[in-house]
Amino acid sequence: MKVFKFGGASVKDADAVRNVATVLKRYPEHNLVVVVWAMGKMTNAFEWLLNAWFHNQSLVKSCLNEIIDYHNGILNELFPESSHPVYKMFNSQITIIEDLLEEEAPQDYDYAYDQLVSNGEILSTKILEAYLVDQGLEILWVDARQNIKTDSTWREGKINWAMTEAMVGAHIGSYFDQKKSKIVLTQGFIGSDESNHTTTLGREGSDFTAAILAFCLNAESVTIWKDVPGVLNADPKWFSDTVKLNKISYREAIELSYYGATIIHPKTIKPLENKKIPLFARSFVNPDEEGTSIQTSTEFDTQIPSFIFKVHQILISITPKDFSFIIEENLEHIFSIFAKRRIKVHLMQNSAINFSICCDMDPQKIPDLIEELKTEYLVRYNEDVELVTIRHFDEPTIKRVIENKQILVDQRTRQTVRMVMKEKL
Repeated sequence: MKVFKFGGASVKDADAVRNVATVLKRYPEHNLVVVVWAMGKMTNAFEWLLNAWFHNQSLVKSCLNEIIDYHNGILNELFPESSHPVYKMFNSQITIIEDLLEEEAPQDYDYAYDQLVSNGEILSTKILEAYLVDQGLEILWVDARQNIKTDSTWREGKINWAMTEAMVGAHIGSYFDQKKSKIVLTQGFIGSDESNHTTTLGREGSDFTAAILAFCLNAESVTIWKDVPGVLNADPKWFSDTVKLNKISYREAIELSYYGATIIHPKTIKPLENKKIPLFARSFVNPDEEGTSIQTSTEFDTQIPSFIFKVHQILISITPKDFSFIIEENLEHIFSIFAKRRIKVHLMQNSAINFSICCDMDPQKIPDLIEELKTEYLVRYNEDVELVTIRHFDEPTIKRVIENKQILVDQRTRQTVRMVMKEKL
């Protein structure tokens, strides 16, 4: 049994949905678990709808209409007959969303995020299911919320592995025990807590879903289908001359994903490594191409420099008000503030009287974080900086990325250099 994951780009329009069917038909002799994310940029669209619900009610209708119109455009191309039952399903799901939005926005933004944004995955998999059935494929649609069980950490649910294994075995494993060469279709990114409230696994968490299911089902392999030919040494948005890494180890993949490489979610690798399940990154545009293989052996790891860019960052510098040294008690207190607000630290550096942290510029969290820090510390910050990581660096690669940049922080190990930079004025 193989696990396939398709991201938003792979179901972004009607042609992309048709292509998913073409890819799946290439594996008639295999049991497949297919994990799908929201269509196109719909996660972003649902986030805009969420922000309107919380901060600007006058925009709720227009934001929701954009979501409806986008999906209807795909539906009309795939299902020309207006009597097709998929339309009834779609309208019912939209009604659920409308009913939610008619309520007063909850006080807990992150809880509301999970309840609303998760609808993107439900819509995408229901539409894909209808199309695949029309194509003659035998599909079992499974609600990931009945299988992926987490705690109640909204927007980054922590997996209850024992419960998840039991539920996956009961709902998916037992199906494959009875059926041969069939397809289970489910959602990435979403799960539920013990009270059956919807949770999400973190942005781009569909990869992690695929790894969880592979672990629980002892899958033969996991394949992440992307619009790029495999794991590249840089994002094509930033570099035109990227190089594909044909084979890399779990360890190298963990390093790249930890530093922010978007090809694989950081939590994906460890469950697969624990059971030595190979991971492949392949192109759904050219499915005949080999792609990238990620497995145990480190013998294929190369010294090709890999570039990882994080933009829209903020560099926060924290100093005790009495100009005493930054000591362990200060660090404990500072980290407790970040942990309480669930703000991830991408880079940190300290001197005798100063502690600097680079993190995402989250407009929902950062302003309040800074105000709380100011009660006990002097706080300075640089907004709209970028964090650049070069794995297997050399001096020419560094010069390539720092041209016309001001370096605010520079950290180096034998294999990796990380720099916080901003444009020179």
